[in-house]
Amino acid sequence: MDAASLRHAEQVSDDLKQKITEDASPFRMLTGDRPTGNLHLGHYFGSLRNRVELQNAGVESWLIVADYQVITDRDAVGEIRDRVYGLVTDYIAVGIDPENAVIFPHSQIPALNELVLPFLSIVTDSELRRNPTVKAELDATGGRPMSGLLLTYPVHQAADILFCKANIVPVGKDQLPHLEQARVIAQRFDKRYGRAKGAKHPIFPRPQALLSEAPSVLGLDGQKMSKSRGNTIELGMTADETAKRLKKAVTDSERMITYDPVNRPEVSNLVQLTALATGKDPVEVADEIGNGGGGTLKNVTTEAINEMLAPIRARRTELENNQDYVRDVLKAGIEKANAQAEETLREVHEALQMVYL
Repeated sequence: MDAASLRHAEQVSDDLKQKITEDASPFRMLTGDRPTGNLHLGHYFGSLRNRVELQNAGVESWLIVADYQVITDRDAVGEIRDRVYGLVTDYIAVGIDPENAVIFPHSQIPALNELVLPFLSIVTDSELRRNPTVKAELDATGGRPMSGLLLTYPVHQAADILFCKANIVPVGKDQLPHLEQARVIAQRFDKRYGRAKGAKHPIFPRPQALLSEAPSVLGLDGQKMSKSRGNTIELGMTADETAKRLKKAVTDSERMITYDPVNRPEVSNLVQLTALATGKDPVEVADEIGNGGGGTLKNVTTEAINEMLAPIRARRTELENNQDYVRDVLKAGIEKANAQAEETLREVHEALQMVYL
């Protein structure tokens, strides 16, 4: 994406945020996660907290558990049922309200997945191969042949967004190409096939990006936060487990604590985690610790994160002891998502003139 396009996306996002503060009722948000592991602080600060804020502002929220996407680049699904339930448990624990949100796994929504077929007719092979995520995933395979599911990954994402007629999608800048693909598909479908019989408006809205303002959070070793590296603080960890992880966090030998992400990324990452957990400015956090050194910094960070996560963990424990409730939330979400998907597919069939009975 060139600089001009990025500036335009940022301006659109800023305008959307202002409109949401004025009146959130016209907006429907689609967001979600792949059930590939336990959610951690990177997820919380990067997206979960923002989702709760948007929900509380009055934005209609649809959260997709992208279980089919697990097999785009893996040979097995692992304990996927437990992971899906764990994901939904975390959603509710952090503050997503099932009374005001639709939570569902897309494998359980047949009409959503059927939309992939007509969508594939209006994208080209070269477009898909140019998609940054597809290219990155292919490079990561080390020469392994790319599956058809991985190649068409952007089209599946478009179906996830468009089936429920979401008009805003919270994303990072690196995800803008995926959203642009969904916008292109919506526009091309309307141009090529038209609209449902008697409809005054296109079947699919043109979804807009709501760019995340969350800062990048590193793992406890200063590298990218990743469950496979063991450098995360998972939402489901106990306070003691959190303290043990943070005790091993990488710092440096300087006693004076400063916030300098370029020259002191590991120290600055702990300072930033503390700031995010307490609502303070990172420089203020560093100044308060002063020459306390890495040990004091780790203690302050541990206390801040455990205090912030305490109510989330308490709620999570309640939900883990009442998985029937989580099942009911999933069941209700699946029912609502199926109703919406079937209605959207009916409109698509009308536009395609594929209604025979």
